[in-house]
Amino acid sequence: MLLKEALNSAISALTAAHAGSPRLNAETLLMFTLSCDRAYLFAHPERELNPQEKINYQEAIAQRAMGIPAQYITGHQEFWGMDLIVSPAVLIPRPETEHVVEAALDLSRAAGASSLGSGFRIVDVGTGSGCIALALAKELPQAEIRATDISSAALEIARANAARHTRDGHVRFHQADLLQGFESGSFDLVVSNPPYVGESEEDQVQLEVRKYEPRNAVFAGPTGLEVIERLVPQAHTVLKPGGLLVMETSGTIAEGVKHLLRGWSQLRMVNDLQGIPRVAIAAKAP
Repeated sequence: MLLKEALNSAISALTAAHAGSPRLNAETLLMFTLSCDRAYLFAHPERELNPQEKINYQEAIAQRAMGIPAQYITGHQEFWGMDLIVSPAVLIPRPETEHVVEAALDLSRAAGASSLGSGFRIVDVGTGSGCIALALAKELPQAEIRATDISSAALEIARANAARHTRDGHVRFHQADLLQGFESGSFDLVVSNPPYVGESEEDQVQLEVRKYEPRNAVFAGPTGLEVIERLVPQAHTVLKPGGLLVMETSGTIAEGVKHLLRGWSQLRMVNDLQGIPRVAIAAKAP
């Protein structure tokens, strides 16, 4: 089978299966199968797939047609310019979460993180693949960064990503329920992409997310505020006076998050490119 024939067949199969972005997914999985880039696909449409390549590609397309995310098939996802390992043990990093990184970096730099050396301490709560912690480590090499997750399987992925990007000595990982075990007043910045989808919204969540991504990383409880409701007071405890909390959120729970952050200072919401409240920022009163 020629490369162009395999690609067209895959696009047709994914279209029939109502998989999102069928051409993009077909190309991504073919690049994964052949260990090549997109330019190679365009430059070699007459390239003959050998029997094993054909089998591997058809298996990958069949998995994607079933709804398995392409990232779990390839085992990779790009985030903040880094190629990260992902598995069904972790939430797939999404572009929206880069707004959290941007906000955290702006606040950290404004607070002098670049000049304070290891005196500036950050903790990423519910780190999953480690994407936020590793992005911050990449941009703030002098900061001291911790990362927590309740899942040992997720922490294995996060540690592997830290090792791949030579940050394993920079980010220290802890298995913990949110901020359990940390001392009072020990951090300058708490950052998190917590579960914030309510079970009442389940029908509005993509089927492949509901079926294949870790449920406890997506759904917080009936309203979507349950994890944040526990995180906010814990963050207040571990932050230094004037310390900052940065959390990913959604338009559905934005008002509820504001309510939970009453008593904090400098409270504001940052919208994403679609105008949806995406990042909640607040400071512990000095």
